[in-house]
Amino acid sequence: MKHLKTLTAAAALCAGMAAASEDIADQYPQSELYSKPFQVIENVWSAIGATAPPTYENSGHNNNLSFVVTSEGVVVINGGASARLAAALHEEIKAVTDQPVKLVINENGQGHAMLGNSYWADLGVDILAHEEAIAEVEAHGHEILEGMKRYNRDKAEGTRVVPANLSFSDSYEYELGGTTFEVLHLGPAHGPGDTQVWLPEQSMMIAGDIAFHTRMPPIFADTCTSCWVETFEGPFMDMNPTYIIPGHGHPTNMPVVYEGTMGYIKDLRAKIGAHLDEGGDLASAYYVDQSNWEHLDTFEELATKNAGRVFEEMEWE
Repeated sequence: MKHLKTLTAAAALCAGMAAASEDIADQYPQSELYSKPFQVIENVWSAIGATAPPTYENSGHNNNLSFVVTSEGVVVINGGASARLAAALHEEIKAVTDQPVKLVINENGQGHAMLGNSYWADLGVDILAHEEAIAEVEAHGHEILEGMKRYNRDKAEGTRVVPANLSFSDSYEYELGGTTFEVLHLGPAHGPGDTQVWLPEQSMMIAGDIAFHTRMPPIFADTCTSCWVETFEGPFMDMNPTYIIPGHGHPTNMPVVYEGTMGYIKDLRAKIGAHLDEGGDLASAYYVDQSNWEHLDTFEELATKNAGRVFEEMEWE
């Protein structure tokens, strides 16, 4: 019940800033963090990022940076988009607890998950990521860093590419201070090395980018949307978490992320499937009707791109 009350209060707080788009001002101007971390449930904290693209104004904090406090140390989920952003998060952790950070987990190989690794590595903290996420960083880390430098300018100071020093394939169990962390790769979804952090005693899933609800799910050139549906509706839903911190947007529950993720992807696949059945081509596929989803942040940036990528995927299915 204590967990439920905490989550309900947190959700109410975030609901007021739910449309955290580029039009909404920085929630925490005295810090490079877009918003101040809050306690979602007991000992689980998250700094909710902007649901807009990364900008200088939001310092690249456009994903959720979470941490779990135990009696023997802290586990951080996501390295942050820069060394300075990681340092800002660490200052907030130190305001909550005197316990040291023992492990950082990257939820994938994207910049906002791993570019802050350099800060944590310099402190001697172990960093864990899925083997596919590490391969992504090793192959594309330099261009990801250069992209961050273009929007973040002076805020990129001190950041360098540091892949995780610990890897896993399917799962990695970690115990700290009486808390069990099951670090999982439940299957292909949003991108290479998608990682979920399951806290079984708390029934809390720090879901990463398998789950969306406030912003539109981005579909990349290497995203398999049919695989995403299979992973989400299979092993992810089988975990049956009570609480979910998604990769983007405020903490919520399974029905909400199901609608925001599966509702959108299955609807888009149905629209593109009908378009293909009618003999439609790629040029017109960009304009299939996605108006039911225009309330989602990043709709303007992603809707047409997503449609084109799903067309290219489905024409070979």
